[in-house]
Amino acid sequence: MCSKRFNDNVLRMKKLLTISLFLAAALVQTGCVVGRRTVDLPVPAMATGESGKGDIRITEVTDARQFMNEPSDPSIPSIDGDVTTMNEAIKSVMIGRQRNTWGQAMGDIALPVGQTVQERTQKLIEEGLKQKGYSISTDMASPNTAKVVVREFWAWFTPGMWGVSFEAKINCLVTITVDGKIYEFTVSGYGKNVGQMASDANWQKAYNIAFNDFMAKLSLTLEKNGL
Repeated sequence: MCSKRFNDNVLRMKKLLTISLFLAAALVQTGCVVGRRTVDLPVPAMATGESGKGDIRITEVTDARQFMNEPSDPSIPSIDGDVTTMNEAIKSVMIGRQRNTWGQAMGDIALPVGQTVQERTQKLIEEGLKQKGYSISTDMASPNTAKVVVREFWAWFTPGMWGVSFEAKINCLVTITVDGKIYEFTVSGYGKNVGQMASDANWQKAYNIAFNDFMAKLSLTLEKNGL
């Protein structure tokens, strides 16, 4: 009888310990998942190349990302609400979605005041062009121009039992006109960071890796096209 009571107590303690560990892991991984989280995304400054390639003006950066309501894939942009009611101003600051331990979509991830997806993308392109020796111009008469269509600029995370995978991807169609010749190409970037909690730093790290990957590929593409 005593032996049975002892075994029952041990079993009960094991269950309580398992539940406690699970709840602790859930708390560590998710952090704040309701409401809107604002995350600053610094663009890495690249070393400026030798000047001499002339001025170039970025004429347009368009956000062509496609959002969906309740997508099954977290890498597809969505918002905490109905995407059909989202205006362009709201769309331009959305960069990710918070999720709980079970992967259920919750609050939004947005850029802070003063930053937009178009503005961050333009800065990425500018840094890449400066690295190749171009000077960024605002002169409307500049004959050399660039325009960008943002197809992807999104981050998401995949919860696990003891960690969270943060991923970010960027994809742009870039059209550059230099000396009357038109060059059109696609540039992409991808970043993955494994962390323990949905903190600003973990979202930033995933994007920082994606930014560096994007600019490395932009540099190679410019070089390949003789730009």
